[in-house]
Amino acid sequence: MALKLYQFAISHYCEKIRWALDYKGLNYETTTLLPGQHMKTIQALTGGKDSSVPVLDHDGHIVQGSARIIDYLDQTFPERPLTPADPDVREQALAWEKRLDEEAGPAVRCYSYHHFLQRPKVVVPMLAAGTPFYNRFLLSLAFSRVDEVMRKWMKINEKTSEQSRLVMEELLNDLAEAYETRPYLAGDAFSRADLTAAAMFSPMFQPAEYPIPWPKPGKIPRDIKTWLEQWQPQLEVLSKVYESHRKPR
Repeated sequence: MALKLYQFAISHYCEKIRWALDYKGLNYETTTLLPGQHMKTIQALTGGKDSSVPVLDHDGHIVQGSARIIDYLDQTFPERPLTPADPDVREQALAWEKRLDEEAGPAVRCYSYHHFLQRPKVVVPMLAAGTPFYNRFLLSLAFSRVDEVMRKWMKINEKTSEQSRLVMEELLNDLAEAYETRPYLAGDAFSRADLTAAAMFSPMFQPAEYPIPWPKPGKIPRDIKTWLEQWQPQLEVLSKVYESHRKPR
């Protein structure tokens, strides 16, 4: 059995799958790609135009996308399931996961990049983490182009950043309210819903298990630092979920 995860170290969708694999106790290799240069590799693997990560290769069987990968892992490696067996609870878990994947993931990414792309010396080591050392130099030399492409590709600007902030705040309030009344989002056990919630917001509380060099407090953009201080109680709820269930390899 050979499991290989194609990823960006910085991606919270990839962290979702690193966590799922570790939670199940599976041995796997990671192939960390540089954003932008990854497209040919991923498209060759999948045979399609979608170049998104994560992509899982299990002995030649290719699965793309975090939700589909968790589906596959639970079907193929049923121990320590992340998908609830009860139909009603499963529907609830999948609904949370879908909302978080579609709303929280893009919002955290847009808001963070809008501010961090203004600090090349801080963001370049995070983008290049896990890849050959020379990629830092290449990204630094071409950063104006990198900034332009990333902003266009992910529709990052002042307006979308502000919209993303509002989306994050609504979700954080909903999650905090849900966890106030029960320990898990769906049913009475940890599931893919809880994993997704904590993974999608993990860049905002910077866990040590995440394989990138987090910026020191003094290097965090002022707007993000102010926001983090304001929303610390809600983020702490998700940080505790992460600490309780995220075990490194």
